[in-house]
Amino acid sequence: MLMACINVHCPRCDSALVYRHGQNPKGQSRFRCRECRSVFQLTYTYQARKPEVKGQIVDIAFSGTGVWDTARTLKIGINTVIRTLKNSC
Repeated sequence: MLMACINVHCPRCDSALVYRHGQNPKGQSRFRCRECRSVFQLTYTYQARKPEVKGQIVDIAFSGTGVWDTARTLKIGINTVIRTLKNSC
């Protein structure tokens, strides 16, 4: 039986020195970077953890849409929208 080998890089520091660090509750593999010690997954089911969502939050907010509508449109929590907007300023 052949096993597929993939190259995993840390999304924070782009290091290739990562190792498998268990599973999330749904059984997806988690990885930890040996350099910056961050833990990450290759795919996320929770929408707010996806990297492009933070940019979408800021774009929608600057277009004049309210916080509640932004959260509902992106299917994320209202506190996530507020926290992202506070940290982006």
